[in-house]
Amino acid sequence: MLTETDSYDRLYRDFRWDIPPRFNMATACCDRHADGSKRLALIYVDEDGGAKRTSFDEIRACSSRFANVLKAAGLVRGDRVAVFLSQSLELPIAHLAAWRSGLISVPLFALFGEDALQFRLQNCAARAVVTDEGGWQKLSKIRDRLPELKHVYLTGRAEAGAKSFWSEIEQASEQFATVDTSCDDPAIIIYTSGTTGNPKGALHAHRIVLGHLPNVEMVHGFFPKPGDVMWTPADWAWIGGLFDALFPAWYHGVPVVGHRARKFDAAAAMQLMADHGVRVVFLPPTALKLMRQADVRHEGVKLRSMLSGGESLGAELLDWVRLTFGIEVHEIYGQTECNLVVGCNSSLFPIRPGAMGKATPGFDVRIVNDKGEELPRGTRGIIGVRQPNPCTMIEYWRNPEATAKKYAGEFLLTGDLGRQDEDGYFWYMSREDDVITSAGYRIGPSEIEDTLLKHPAVALSAVVGIPDPIRTEAVKAWIVLRPGFQASEQLAREIQDFVKVQLAAHEYPRHVEFADSLPMTATGKVLRRELRARG
Repeated sequence: MLTETDSYDRLYRDFRWDIPPRFNMATACCDRHADGSKRLALIYVDEDGGAKRTSFDEIRACSSRFANVLKAAGLVRGDRVAVFLSQSLELPIAHLAAWRSGLISVPLFALFGEDALQFRLQNCAARAVVTDEGGWQKLSKIRDRLPELKHVYLTGRAEAGAKSFWSEIEQASEQFATVDTSCDDPAIIIYTSGTTGNPKGALHAHRIVLGHLPNVEMVHGFFPKPGDVMWTPADWAWIGGLFDALFPAWYHGVPVVGHRARKFDAAAAMQLMADHGVRVVFLPPTALKLMRQADVRHEGVKLRSMLSGGESLGAELLDWVRLTFGIEVHEIYGQTECNLVVGCNSSLFPIRPGAMGKATPGFDVRIVNDKGEELPRGTRGIIGVRQPNPCTMIEYWRNPEATAKKYAGEFLLTGDLGRQDEDGYFWYMSREDDVITSAGYRIGPSEIEDTLLKHPAVALSAVVGIPDPIRTEAVKAWIVLRPGFQASEQLAREIQDFVKVQLAAHEYPRHVEFADSLPMTATGKVLRRELRARG
């Protein structure tokens, strides 16, 4: 999409969107590279370090076969297929099969507990789920609460009530005529956490991958370049893993390294990049902080480009990346509803520590008030993105009220507060609401609070983010106990484990403090700002 230049002003001024009216992500990100040449698509590295290499030809065949499986199962255009997997070969096959069928895929984070899983599957009324053994252990416990869910496909061996993903694929034809879709037809629902109420599903169209390309191309030094291989440890259940890395790379025919690490290991990450010739990476800030903390180096790592996002890196981390890898790390900014609207490229403009960068070509980003009125440069306000653009969601799934609140005038309101300086750099300041940013994840406190209240010891709870040197913020829960329960370290650990199992391992409160009462407004709303001030 971008024409290489050394002038940001020229790049931004001359950019024009070219979105084809008829567009399908399966065709764009797979089939056009599946020309019989066995062009490499995925290098999947297992836990033992063994690598399986899969071509676009094989990805096309498998996803076409699975599209036939879904068709035979009775799924029709617009039905939802949930993909409850970590990085794996099966994950993109399931998404591509859904997209070529005119279905809507729904990525779900593998660490979700039963409550989080149940809400999302009920909310989107998923007809089918693709998952692994670990996912099935959770799913089987709530299956009877999901009347719309008719088909479960397991990537391992079949279980009672579920089918074998690979056995079904092997029995199906690889001949499948991809549905003719508009660029605006729905393709994927990605759930995002908010501070009030339940998580909301951002419904995106097939154009979403095209909307991500200008930023990915700019930030990665006019990506792609010969020899590029992409990797990110970010999970492929979120918009960052899927559309900052996997599918933009595949759109350009660039191989991607996949690896399901149980826990991020700095030395193992270095070895992975060296072993597989990784040149282009998306490393979340937490990963970079852990690598710096471990002080790992590897002469075999030859990175060309690195992007990071989710929280500010700061001068110290920027310097460490420069000294360790010999390149600048380029920050990006966006959110699930409208992603990658701001970014950096040190060959186009100098990096300013703490700044997120400048507006991505194709995006008109401004600082506005809650009415969508533009504010002067240097003024604190809401980061707004002028509409329309290809990256913006169609709507919040089945939530017109929340959708309407997301817009003011011509702008989508991100809910983030920031400022733009006289040179056009954007600076993040704070959330307008109470979303917690921890280890690159955006965590809504209300879902954790709801889960805490299900524990028999908990009478009241409030969840906030507190400063953390590695994660930026850590989740802290303030808890008022029911009569008959005594505060103790053992009870705190029990409550933490409860949230891990019921909700998600990345959302459990790392800090628990018991209190006699919580600060509240006259109308009964918890004053989270007071709790944050207590630390």
